[in-house]
Amino acid sequence: MILSKQDISALSKVARLKLINAITGIKPANLIGTISAEGHPNVAVFSSVVHLGSDPALLGFIMRPQGEVPRHTYENILATGHYTINHILPSFAERAHYTSGKFPKEVSEFARCGLTEAYIEGFQAPFVQESSCKMGMRFEEAIPIPLNGTTLIIGAVEHLILPETVDIHQEVFDLEATESMGISGLNSYYTLTKYAEYPYVRPHNIPDFDV
Repeated sequence: MILSKQDISALSKVARLKLINAITGIKPANLIGTISAEGHPNVAVFSSVVHLGSDPALLGFIMRPQGEVPRHTYENILATGHYTINHILPSFAERAHYTSGKFPKEVSEFARCGLTEAYIEGFQAPFVQESSCKMGMRFEEAIPIPLNGTTLIIGAVEHLILPETVDIHQEVFDLEATESMGISGLNSYYTLTKYAEYPYVRPHNIPDFDV
């Protein structure tokens, strides 16, 4: 099957949305927690979190266009300068999914979807208690993407909260062991199974592949 740009444009809005959202493969499944200047907590599911650099430790995520519907996450980040990123696990994936509903700003998705707010001293934004891997983020920059009206939100990692069983000195961070999940499209959730582990690649250690 070969689809041209015209073929893709001719698809129904829903079919096109589902196809293009899924075609990149499995994406990280995270909940982003924020709190408004008035003290209203918010949490919402995102699948666009991406690594931007390790020194300094920077992560980004994509915020959909403003104006279509209120973007409480974005408003809260701008108001307070902080937010959290929390891995989604099978034990609460269904509850996490329903945070994507369009709730009024004064309604807490934590309370409505059966999730628990957690805080650490000196950090304003709420973490998701049920998550095994949590990141406390400081807002650094918002980069508009004129092509489609989205915005790249860039944040610096200020806190990491990890399971006690994780050995941070190992070469590989084992996502299967943390039970972290992935998302395809808008509503398909996947567990992660480690397939293989390969060495850091240098020219001298590349095998002679029989091709």
